[in-house]
Amino acid sequence: MRALITGASGFAGSHLCEYLLDQPGWEIYALSFPGWPTTHLEPIRSRIHLLTGDLLVADWVTQMVSEVRPEVVFHLAAQSSPSASLVDPAGTLVNNIVAQVNLFQAILKAGLDPVVLVVGSGDEYGLVRPEEVPVDEDTPLRPANPYAVSKIAQDFLALQYFLSHGLRTVRVRPFNHIGPRQAPVFVTADWAQQIAEIEVGVRPPVVRVGNLGARRDFTDVRDMVRAYHLAVTLGEPGEVYNIGSGQAYAVEEVLQALLGMSRVAVEVQVDPQRLRPSDIPVIACDSTRFRRRTGWEPRIPLQESLRDILEYWRHQVRARLGTPGNG
Repeated sequence: MRALITGASGFAGSHLCEYLLDQPGWEIYALSFPGWPTTHLEPIRSRIHLLTGDLLVADWVTQMVSEVRPEVVFHLAAQSSPSASLVDPAGTLVNNIVAQVNLFQAILKAGLDPVVLVVGSGDEYGLVRPEEVPVDEDTPLRPANPYAVSKIAQDFLALQYFLSHGLRTVRVRPFNHIGPRQAPVFVTADWAQQIAEIEVGVRPPVVRVGNLGARRDFTDVRDMVRAYHLAVTLGEPGEVYNIGSGQAYAVEEVLQALLGMSRVAVEVQVDPQRLRPSDIPVIACDSTRFRRRTGWEPRIPLQESLRDILEYWRHQVRARLGTPGNG
């Protein structure tokens, strides 16, 4: 099965590449944005076809798709930070929407019939009311940031191309996923990086945090990419699926778990700059539709995910400082 993975050098993309390589019969074309680090792909570099290009350049996308001729497309490439979208809303909307249109048009021009996974976000639901938790696919979409708006647009473009052109799109709305390699603009990676820097003495023993009162649905990225594979192999084209653990974890509980793994005493301080303009108190995912269709269940417990995230950042900090590890 010939797969094109956009955003392959990123957080989820690199884990997806690794997962597919462990499955029989997959040939992987991994697309990375020019100038974006491909460090996460280096251990598997010899086993994939690494491509570099910009999905905003329509002519290049058309040529690339006609040459690769994918049977499956995992479309993960996007500006993925809600916080960054508040700083640059126009850039987020243009990047996430136009890139997908160019990809879809290239597939149609090449006369191909791949299964296309379009990765949306649980953020599409936005301002969820307490009585709507857990959130299923029929919950109203009330986006609270430009990133969420861009993901709704991607979601509905995928539906439109299915209805108008017969493009076999499968849409997923993953809720918060965490794990090694995630950028520190996301909460668990941010805290783990701070703790790792505190442990080696390059940061004062204070972890700066935002809103600790929220409850969020966290799933390990390695469980999430396994779900993406199931979505393209067992999902119904034209359908949309929530993916998440189904459990709302207190953000403060997650912080305390990481602090419990720290090798030094750490103080916690709220940083007003880390507070979002709008923050939903509780989010939990109802993924019944996806579980019934595919049999997927998350396997990696939260404690294991957090331990792996902290170990990843300990390694990153030591590598940056050129110091040896001690376990």
